[in-house]
Amino acid sequence: MSALRSRMIQDLELAGLVPKTRRAYVASIHDMSRFFRRSPEELSQEEIRRWVEHLRSSGIGPERIRQHYAALKFLYGKTLGSPEKVAFISWPKHPDRLPTVLSAVEVAELLKCLTSLRMRVFFTTLYATGLRIGEGCRLQTGDIDASRGVIHVRAGKGRKDRLVTLSPRLLDTLRSYWKQERPAAPWLFSTKTGGPLYPEVARHALQLAAREAKLDKRVTPHMLRHSFATHLLEAGTDLRVLQVLLGHAHIGTTTRYTRVSSRLVARTPSPFDLLPTGS
Repeated sequence: MSALRSRMIQDLELAGLVPKTRRAYVASIHDMSRFFRRSPEELSQEEIRRWVEHLRSSGIGPERIRQHYAALKFLYGKTLGSPEKVAFISWPKHPDRLPTVLSAVEVAELLKCLTSLRMRVFFTTLYATGLRIGEGCRLQTGDIDASRGVIHVRAGKGRKDRLVTLSPRLLDTLRSYWKQERPAAPWLFSTKTGGPLYPEVARHALQLAAREAKLDKRVTPHMLRHSFATHLLEAGTDLRVLQVLLGHAHIGTTTRYTRVSSRLVARTPSPFDLLPTGS
């Protein structure tokens, strides 16, 4: 198994998958090997079916199951060159859940409860731009283009580079923060050791702030991205512009925010109101 593990890791690196995904795939295959006490190279399709059935009955969520399936597809399709062994696998559907968003008042209260200047400005930036947490952690001072009023977002996880809006208020906030904090170059938000901000450290700070703000929602960094999108949509931003700002490859991903916006729903007239009134 050690030789196969090394080959799979090499193939994952060649495929350009991020370290977190590579670790998850290798761990998934390791779990399967322990289940059968044999190398995956020796397993038949029927045995792989047994493993898939075990995953389905284990109670784990659809996202985790998809990750296990992706690991199987990669191992047998790429590393072992036997895609027919996993051709029977179909992806579980994503549950069609609406994203949870914060109101503008809740966002302001949350940011106020972040006592660290670095964390307050970091999450202010995420809300003001709609960045993912990983994108925010990787921001460099050179990415801030004040003359054009944009921020250059570096690609991650197979995505393309893009530009997002840099509001005058955010620019003033970032300038004031930089003068006080002097983050280690080239990072805009750095650690004490000089590296980029760790996402887990940022998540923990946000959880503490949400507790302090007494919000009755499970607050995550991605919720600020959802809130950014919903608030812009309610302010009249065109859906195509929003798609570009969020870095969505497909407009369908962006349109879900039209189902979240309570203000848009409230502004939509009922056909009943268009009926002629009686004399």
